[in-house]
Amino acid sequence: AVVSTQSGHYGRAEFPNTLEDLGIISEEKITVSNDIITIYFKPTITHCSLATMIGLCIQTKLQRELGQENKIDVFVEPGFHEKEESVNKQINDKERRAAALEDPSLLAMVEECLAEPEY
Repeated sequence: AVVSTQSGHYGRAEFPNTLEDLGIISEEKITVSNDIITIYFKPTITHCSLATMIGLCIQTKLQRELGQENKIDVFVEPGFHEKEESVNKQINDKERRAAALEDPSLLAMVEECLAEPEY
């Protein structure tokens, strides 16, 4: 399976940036071993309020593209968020992810993040 660093867009439509453009994810922080994909991402600031949302978007995009046969772990890169443990727990807990995606406003944010920009 190919895992791309183009896992979503961030910001306003008139200034579309990928997570890679912003230095949030990079190829060297992605590992694939058997059916386990592990991604470490680096929020733009240590108190980033969107860290959980960014992780949820990465997780959702990969689940949709690669299916359920792969285990996908998404983590904040160690030392890059003041609530790293809490963010990691939220992103990687299936029940919490499912609950977040059932919330219409959160789902809309995820869909906006994952939508391809119109140039």
